[in-house]
Amino acid sequence: MSSLFKDRQFWKTAVKLAVPVAFQNLLTSSYSLADTLLVSNLGTAALSSVGMIGQWTFLMNMILLGFCSATGVFASQFWGIKDLKRIKHICGISMMFALFVSFLFTGVSLAVPQLVVEIFNKDEAVLALGTEYLKAVSFSYIAVAITNILASVLRAVENVKLPMYASGFTTVLNIFLDYCMIFGKFGFSKMGVRGAALATSISAWVGVLMIIVISVIQKNIIIGKPSEYFNFNKNEVASYVRKATPVVLNEGMWGAGTFVYNVIFANMGYEYFSAVTILRSFENMALVMFFGIGSAASVMIGKSIGSGEIDKAVTDSKRFSVIVPSLAVVMSVFIVIFRENLVGIFNMGSNISELTLKTAVTLMIIYAFAFPLRMIPYIQIVAIFRSGGDTVTGAKFEIFCLWALSVPATLIAVYLFKAPFVVAFAVMYIFEDIPKNIFSISHFLSNKWIKPVTKEGIDGYEKYKREIAGDE
Repeated sequence: MSSLFKDRQFWKTAVKLAVPVAFQNLLTSSYSLADTLLVSNLGTAALSSVGMIGQWTFLMNMILLGFCSATGVFASQFWGIKDLKRIKHICGISMMFALFVSFLFTGVSLAVPQLVVEIFNKDEAVLALGTEYLKAVSFSYIAVAITNILASVLRAVENVKLPMYASGFTTVLNIFLDYCMIFGKFGFSKMGVRGAALATSISAWVGVLMIIVISVIQKNIIIGKPSEYFNFNKNEVASYVRKATPVVLNEGMWGAGTFVYNVIFANMGYEYFSAVTILRSFENMALVMFFGIGSAASVMIGKSIGSGEIDKAVTDSKRFSVIVPSLAVVMSVFIVIFRENLVGIFNMGSNISELTLKTAVTLMIIYAFAFPLRMIPYIQIVAIFRSGGDTVTGAKFEIFCLWALSVPATLIAVYLFKAPFVVAFAVMYIFEDIPKNIFSISHFLSNKWIKPVTKEGIDGYEKYKREIAGDE
């Protein structure tokens, strides 16, 4: 096992790819955290309403993530053989789908904002604040879609710094605008939750502009004539749809499942949901490093498979499958030790109820125990299986464990057995993560996740299978 980690080139490449992406996610999470911390000064109802709209936005982001993941599958393998023409075609196809989704969510948010909020909670204060926030923040959705697709392509071709720089600038801008617009500083009007939403929307569009301007200066892969991106053929679209559909379905159904969980928890009381909002805000920070590692794994494994270096891809996948859960255990210990300090950060203005704070501390403990179990399927399904070209099997695991096991178990716990809030929250993790670990580890060990999309990859895999058969 020790020899598995002595490859200096592996560490050099992994760190080179993981650190900028992790830093970008840190900035993106700080973006969300700043909103949550500043809004918490407005009280529990404001915190809860913003958290509820955050889950609506999260659902859109999960669907977009499906298209981004499919983009990464193709782009990273095409990057392995330096096929820039087909990478641009994939970018164009992905952009069309992503824009359709973002237009749909924007339209619903502007047409029936109160209906969206009512899904979570019907408290009058929450409805008023949530509606006000949603109508303003929905203008960021199209910008988010554009940024996500462009960043996915840039990462796949190992240009990980530009998305990081854009995130850094927009995060600082968002925090500054949050402070100015929420509390009426530096000549701005005091707008409360609407100010937080406007700050998010402005920052999101500045991020798009920044990526495009710097790309023009760099003359990188995302800059070219429209025909280079949209002159794709039916076969390319069909191939993309075959790979993308399971991933989008996976992420969309997983996002919908999380949405259902949050509807359940929100209807148990907005003070409880404020506790969930606190946990989710911390969760975004906790996952930063793991998103970076997952992105590095996806690019490295996908590139190796695309170029026919199957043995290298398998070896790297084993390395990442050990590194991620090991780091997750360290993170869990940190969460348990500092849980009260972490929750206390969100009560700087002393406006959060005692019930919310106590519940959040308990949720931190539950999350800490679940965290390593959640990270094993994450690295295998999202990073390894998908980059290997297998977008179907992981989707089956995710959807089955979520919709056939965890969601029904949580509903039964809440509505049949009248379980306390924290018990229902624990049930959600138990019924999703344990079976998913069993399925994903078994599939990983079988090597059936290796499904190249390039000729070089297919030839390399056939050779690899013959070599394995000969060894046996």
